[in-house]
Amino acid sequence: LTTNVVSLQQVLSDKSARGAFGEVQLEALVRDTLSPGVYEFQAPVGAGREKADCVLTMPDGTSKMAIDSKFPLSNYRTSIDATQADATRVLAKKQFATDVKKHINDIANKYIQAEANADAAVMFIPSEAVFAEIIGNHADVVAQAQAQRVWLTSPTNLMALLHIVRAMFRDAEMRKQAAVIKAELGKLGGDFGRFQERMDKLATHIKQAHEDAENVQISSRKISTHFERIKAVEIEATVAAPMLDVKRDAL
Repeated sequence: LTTNVVSLQQVLSDKSARGAFGEVQLEALVRDTLSPGVYEFQAPVGAGREKADCVLTMPDGTSKMAIDSKFPLSNYRTSIDATQADATRVLAKKQFATDVKKHINDIANKYIQAEANADAAVMFIPSEAVFAEIIGNHADVVAQAQAQRVWLTSPTNLMALLHIVRAMFRDAEMRKQAAVIKAELGKLGGDFGRFQERMDKLATHIKQAHEDAENVQISSRKISTHFERIKAVEIEATVAAPMLDVKRDAL
């Protein structure tokens, strides 16, 4: 454990290594929270050459938001080192605030671009302790960040921000689906209207067919009655003929 802690301190003591550490942490948080296609790493916000560590495309498809990792650690360590002289610590604290302000200016100047619909940016500080120092003891730094629309985040805050972005994408997707459902319901309403018209026509035809069938039955009964009468007349004629012959023979 001691060896690992010493190795981590050696890594964080180098500026380039700290930058890589922050970028890796940022990428892990973004990949774990957002869907592919929403973000792009080491990408420009607009047409400029400056590339942010991560660029998010908002649900409207045009707005952009850059997230850049900054790790102002050296002066922070000196400012909290109890073994250092008070004057050294006070100077380091001031220099730490200056470092953070410079990072804020750089992010605002590079990644907030009205022509690219990027009206805000995020500064990711990959250390909860450093973030707490800024929020708790450097109100002027926080005020500058807010004025320049650069949102300061720690790993915990960034995760919350990314979850909000994910919720925005879900809401936008639900709106799209609602529009599709509304359109389909409109089509269904039109189909049902035509179905009702055709059903009314069919009912009219069925009613007419029923009336025609009743009329046919009436005609059939009449015809049958006429046939019965005719048969009755034939039977009477057949019975009457032999009787006439018998009377003739008797005469």
